[in-house]
Amino acid sequence: MLRLMDIVDRVQATRPTANVDLVQRAYVFTAKVHHGQVRMSGEPYLIHPLNVAFLLAEWNLDEETVATGLLHDTVEDTVATTEEIRDLFGESVAHLVDGVTKISRVTLSDVAAQKAESLRKMILAMGKDLRVILVKLADRLHNLRTLHHLPPDKQKAIARETVEIYAPIAARLGMSRVRMELEDRCFEVLHPEQFLELSRKADERRRNREAHVRSVVTLLEGKCRDAGIDAVITGRSKHLAGIYQKITRQGIDFDHVYDFIGFRIMTKTLRECYEALGIVHNLWKPVPGRFKDYIAMPKANLYQSLHTTVFGPNAEMMEIQIRTEEMHALAENGVAAHWKYKEGRQTADKGDQMFLWLRQILELQQDMKDPREFLNTVKVELFPEEVYVFTPRGDVKELPRGATPIDFAYAIHTEVGNQCVGAKVNGRMVPLKVPLKNGDVIEIITQPAHKPSRDWLKVAKTSRALNKIRAVLREEQQEQSLALGRQILEKELRKYSLNLNKVLKGQEFSEILQESRCKTAEDYMMTLGYGKVSVMPLLRRLVPPEQLQEKVKESRLSSLIRKVVMRKPSSVVVKGMDGIFIRLGNCCHPVPGDPIVGFITRGRGVTIHSKECPKVLESDPERAIEVSWEEGTKTVHPVKLRVVCSDKPGLLADISRSITASDVDIRRASVLTTRDKRAICNFEVSVNDADHLASLIKSIEKVRGVQSVERGKG
Repeated sequence: MLRLMDIVDRVQATRPTANVDLVQRAYVFTAKVHHGQVRMSGEPYLIHPLNVAFLLAEWNLDEETVATGLLHDTVEDTVATTEEIRDLFGESVAHLVDGVTKISRVTLSDVAAQKAESLRKMILAMGKDLRVILVKLADRLHNLRTLHHLPPDKQKAIARETVEIYAPIAARLGMSRVRMELEDRCFEVLHPEQFLELSRKADERRRNREAHVRSVVTLLEGKCRDAGIDAVITGRSKHLAGIYQKITRQGIDFDHVYDFIGFRIMTKTLRECYEALGIVHNLWKPVPGRFKDYIAMPKANLYQSLHTTVFGPNAEMMEIQIRTEEMHALAENGVAAHWKYKEGRQTADKGDQMFLWLRQILELQQDMKDPREFLNTVKVELFPEEVYVFTPRGDVKELPRGATPIDFAYAIHTEVGNQCVGAKVNGRMVPLKVPLKNGDVIEIITQPAHKPSRDWLKVAKTSRALNKIRAVLREEQQEQSLALGRQILEKELRKYSLNLNKVLKGQEFSEILQESRCKTAEDYMMTLGYGKVSVMPLLRRLVPPEQLQEKVKESRLSSLIRKVVMRKPSSVVVKGMDGIFIRLGNCCHPVPGDPIVGFITRGRGVTIHSKECPKVLESDPERAIEVSWEEGTKTVHPVKLRVVCSDKPGLLADISRSITASDVDIRRASVLTTRDKRAICNFEVSVNDADHLASLIKSIEKVRGVQSVERGKG
């Protein structure tokens, strides 16, 4: 069992002058307030904060952070209070414990909203003090190490959240060692069969390759020694989750993962890195297009290294990374390896460019009301594969893989993006949808009166560009709807010789504002222009019944909507609207139980989307309308499923039997085979609701040979 002195020794090893008394007092307090509490494993609860604190000490963090690791659950799980922590351990530790506690205390009925709000709190806490997220990472890592004591459904929920949020944050902070362990442990939980199979194959290949690794390491050591380079050379295998990601992303099998074994050369100086690169390229022919200089152009998380892939012995491809010992420390532990604390504020000693993405998210979240929009925005920022491009003046801009000149324009300035009419890449005019490549030099051509097009939402990749484009489009649509709503209102009031200005000042209009939940007259006219409300309730208050023409002309949008078939699926209810045509989005195929949102569509009634559907982000939020599933409906709904499995005789029949055994009809099926002996089966099936679908997916996943099952799109 871990002891307090193990933590103290580790803190003193890297920080000889550290105030270890703070750590010792935190231990005593934690042991007292957690006394009698046990974990799911039956072990004393104290084991968890001890392990969290030790991880933080291993990451070379200061004594305040280590003490927070010991105290991080005290306010949430015991009778201790933040004020008590502040009195005993000081303002800084209390602030950290409070930050960790607030992230944990998110309880909303909607799971997606809860996840989004939890992430929002995490990002805000990171903006104030990055140590908060380091404590959360240590907390999550130890929880994953002991995850097997929890029920399977709880294990999977924690693993999914870790893959979506915590592992990407660790990657963004440059903590690759932590990220890899998080991903591997989640891989074991989420894909147990694939994990066992891949583990077996990896161990077998590792044993078979030991002689090869030794010979390459010995050869490189000798060549570096002859050149006077003091270097440490190692051979290491790729982590299992990384191998699985590559296999699924590229559609290959394990035998075609050529960079399973990689080599690392660690030198003392920067100059020796490039000398070692020369030695490697003299020994073996480099693979074209596979050299990356992250030393000259570091990643956003400050990662630096030379990456090259060569045709090694027997013409076998192998990857070699070359870096200094300092670069290696940063690559392994990221921000924790280069963190300073001054007067209660913290700054990375290599500048704050690592946190440009964090600052952008903090700016964007201020304008986002929908938690799911925020969640998707952060995912875009946490999962980039970087492309480095240049302004004509030579300034470097980092963008995600697939970014276009539109993203580049918005990265320069919002107005440059809004006024962009064209772009030159490397001196040549290109379409705005062309993906940018590493090293491109981009010049943006602007026109002052120009505004973004809605088509740009299909082209832009960065959350910054997408949000700025939506903001302009939203503003334009609001102006158009306001003008249309005013026109409708004036026209209807004129029929009864009513003056618009007088009506707007009257009691009747005040009552209508309250009923329609509009704050101002402009809000009401805008809503009227969108077709969300009718002018009829106002007219009934202003005009005697005998004079009122019941068949008033509605807004142009409402008129168009009501020309289509006036019915709706019995399974969907639209708040405040009856007899309106409803269709389910073909992009996401929502089923009862899925969180949904409706969007008014000109001439096509209301379209229902899943709240997780990417189309929701592209849609104008002003056209959103509240919808819900009607209780007790028995209708069936089409859903597409994509099943990836081994290409072997009888497997399709086994999958089909599994589907029909789940009381599900197969409406359509198609199969594609790949060169790596896999089959991709696309099914269209009919299910009752989300629970029925989840049960079906679990049933298919149990079929031997099935590698993955996911809900199809489009």
